[in-house]
Amino acid sequence: MTSRIISGSSIECVLQTEATVGESPVWHVGEQRLYWIDIQGKQIHRFDPATHTNESFELPGIVTCIQLRAKGGLVLTLKKHFAFFDPDNNHLQKLASVEEDLPENRFNDGKCDPHGRFWAGTMDAKDWKKPSGNLFRMDADQTVTQMQSQVICSNGSGWSPDGRTMYYTESFRYAIFAYDFDPSSGTISNRRTFAGFDTNDRKAGGFPDGMTVDAEGFVWSNQVGVGKIVRYDPNGKIERIVQMPVPRATDCTFGGINFDTLFITSARETMTPAQLQKAPLSGSLFAVDAGVRGLPSPAFSG
Repeated sequence: MTSRIISGSSIECVLQTEATVGESPVWHVGEQRLYWIDIQGKQIHRFDPATHTNESFELPGIVTCIQLRAKGGLVLTLKKHFAFFDPDNNHLQKLASVEEDLPENRFNDGKCDPHGRFWAGTMDAKDWKKPSGNLFRMDADQTVTQMQSQVICSNGSGWSPDGRTMYYTESFRYAIFAYDFDPSSGTISNRRTFAGFDTNDRKAGGFPDGMTVDAEGFVWSNQVGVGKIVRYDPNGKIERIVQMPVPRATDCTFGGINFDTLFITSARETMTPAQLQKAPLSGSLFAVDAGVRGLPSPAFSG
């Protein structure tokens, strides 16, 4: 099967901005707006594609991922804490903390499973290739359970449309893993490699980052450093590549009225002046007519 390439004018910069580490986009169906974050900028953003306006909410420290909450507002991770945030009144409520014995570790990416449990993992903020991370699950009652240990830079996750397979990215194992997922208990088993990372891209400084799963069960993986989003079929074969105008497209999600727009965040952290001159839109927000539909993001049930 020949991979389809999407590039050039098919990719729209819908918000030109300079996020240090744009991440964690999530579409709010009721509001028809996109929430996203700038990790190092310590900000949550809310983008309205109808008006191309963007609101920003300042936090006291880094925010590492966000998801919607069924009761309203957002569930999120900070450096060490799970938390709730209400954009209507800027109220931040810290919840359980993790890994207080690992001062260099911080939370990174996270998603809610189809039953509304919040999954989020950690990484060493100084040595990204250190296997000191863990994957945690927070249930509706705010109980936190460690689900996977010895993680090397916890990153994007997602679930198959039938809810029976969980996908999970470890950036510096250079792989997306698949697990058998039990929807009723929220347990994972039978870890195996779903998709490895191209050797040449790895040598060029690339690694897998955020991801999403579409309604057909295909996995879209952002590959930072080489400016690509790769769509894998359910067997892990490359079906489509979005060639981005920036080298560090970090994460993606489906949105829009018909869930056929792929929104993409990007970063400019550690880029040199020469690199930024070549890719001045780094840190901006992009959109692509994906040609397929996505699924609504499950909200946290607690």
